[in-house]
Amino acid sequence: MKKFVDVILPLPLPRCFTYSLPEEWADEVQMGCRVVVPFGRKKYYTAIVRNVHYCEPTDYEVKEVSTLLDARPILLPEQFKFWEWLADYYLCTQGDVYKAALPSGLKLESETMVEYNPDFESEVRLPEREQKILDLLSAEPEQCVTKLEKDSGFKNILPVIKSLLDKEAIFVKEELRRTYKPKTETRVRLTDEMRNEKRLQELFDELARAPKQLDLLMKYIELSSILGGDGLKSFPKEVTKKELLLRASASPAVFNGLVDKHIFEVYQQEIGRLYAVVRDTLPINPLNEHQQAAHDEIVQCFQSKNVCLLHGVTASGKTEIYIHLIEEAIRQGKQVLYLLPEIALTTQITERLQRVFGDRLGIYHSKFPDAERVEIWQKQLT
Repeated sequence: MKKFVDVILPLPLPRCFTYSLPEEWADEVQMGCRVVVPFGRKKYYTAIVRNVHYCEPTDYEVKEVSTLLDARPILLPEQFKFWEWLADYYLCTQGDVYKAALPSGLKLESETMVEYNPDFESEVRLPEREQKILDLLSAEPEQCVTKLEKDSGFKNILPVIKSLLDKEAIFVKEELRRTYKPKTETRVRLTDEMRNEKRLQELFDELARAPKQLDLLMKYIELSSILGGDGLKSFPKEVTKKELLLRASASPAVFNGLVDKHIFEVYQQEIGRLYAVVRDTLPINPLNEHQQAAHDEIVQCFQSKNVCLLHGVTASGKTEIYIHLIEEAIRQGKQVLYLLPEIALTTQITERLQRVFGDRLGIYHSKFPDAERVEIWQKQLT
């Protein structure tokens, strides 16, 4: 039986739109996953699946989902409810909320691509600007408008593109591109052939005439702890190329020599841009008499109301009271959202919170680049 999905588009539209699902994704798509869908004549958008069902619309022809982007949802049911509340409260559509809420790195952008027509022949000499564009395209037959504008040095290139389109010298198509790229680092390991104690012993003798390569290999063995008292370990520590060269004071040429001899192999490992706080936490400072009195009044107020105003001048000790209240909420299995009125306070406050809560603290503000916003979004799903 044919499956359909209702999706939220990042557009100010008052309702969801329904698309059919190809059979190969019918059992994989879930509510909260991203899909690429056609909308309009030549536009493609990243949409969020709001519902999966078997009811085919009868009042219009249903288009098909182009691509499934996620193996698991990137939006939780609680977030859908929150989006609905935001749209109702601020008198806007859920598409507006989606466009504002999701980091742009999780959205695919439809970018105009220009493609060279190899069959084009002009009976007259082309204007200089048009010929320059065609020369660039002949070297690289498919380019985006942004790149052509940069390489040609022309400003306002669109009239030139339109003129070439009218002459059928080029074609234009819409192509989706990903804006988020995971951060990776280069790591090193022994090749499968070398992961043998006897072969390693032979290797030490073979490299006797190449002392720099032997030193580099020995430093790798030290850093990875691949050799232990029980022999060769199945899961040694991972070693980065950067750290290995630094610790061994070796040159890239020496390293490449071991790669060429099929002793080392390099691989790319995805790493997070968000680093956990590596520091020892400290116990909470005890409250003084006045802070304790304010703390007790706040706790008493929360028993009858869900809001309380704490008034105090700068440096009067309010943050210590907040820290105690946060610790009590976490101990009860709850979560805490700590909002600051301005970004300038971020460093000062987060350092104080990290001393108590360590890597349980997550930080988010407008100065984060988009790649980090993507990782923060993904982290909150786990």
